[in-house]
Amino acid sequence: MFISLFIKLFFLLTPFFVLTMFLSLTRDMDHHEKQRMAVRVTCAVFCTTFVIYFLGNAIFDIFGITLDAFRIGAGSLLFLSAVELVRGKAGKKPEHEESDGDMSVVPLAIPITVGPATVGGLLVMGAGHHQLSETLIGSLSLAAAVVCVGILLSMATHIERIIGKTGIIILSKLTGLILSALAAQIVFTGIRNFLL
Repeated sequence: MFISLFIKLFFLLTPFFVLTMFLSLTRDMDHHEKQRMAVRVTCAVFCTTFVIYFLGNAIFDIFGITLDAFRIGAGSLLFLSAVELVRGKAGKKPEHEESDGDMSVVPLAIPITVGPATVGGLLVMGAGHHQLSETLIGSLSLAAAVVCVGILLSMATHIERIIGKTGIIILSKLTGLILSALAAQIVFTGIRNFLL
């Protein structure tokens, strides 16, 4: 269960798209500045994702939303994000780049790494865990996924040198394909449970 959930969460964070944006936004920084930026982005993503992951049930209770209804909505949104990744439209440089402030939280952590579709997916996965063991495994999987994204960012320059920009773009498109399958699974599960 850990490996399966880890893989889902890792691709839900769209690591290779994040890597592309990170390289674009930090192109004028030296190696040490990029390392510090990678650490700050990882910490921001860690805090954001865990808050979202554990507040799922509370949010659903407050707004009176069923988990299956949210599965259908979040899955649809995730599918649209996957299509953008495959078509390459998600790779446009964000306008936030013009700001001279810290980019680690906005836009790198939010909304590039933790966008609306990622928020929806995390809420669905977090709310689906009812037992302590499931919650523990989910937490470990999420932590491992965020750490792996952080490692990718810290090695961004080396990765770009090895596989090139074209290689990163190809990996982003593959991520989109995997996300589309994950989105379809979330939607189908919601529809099936809703009809039963």
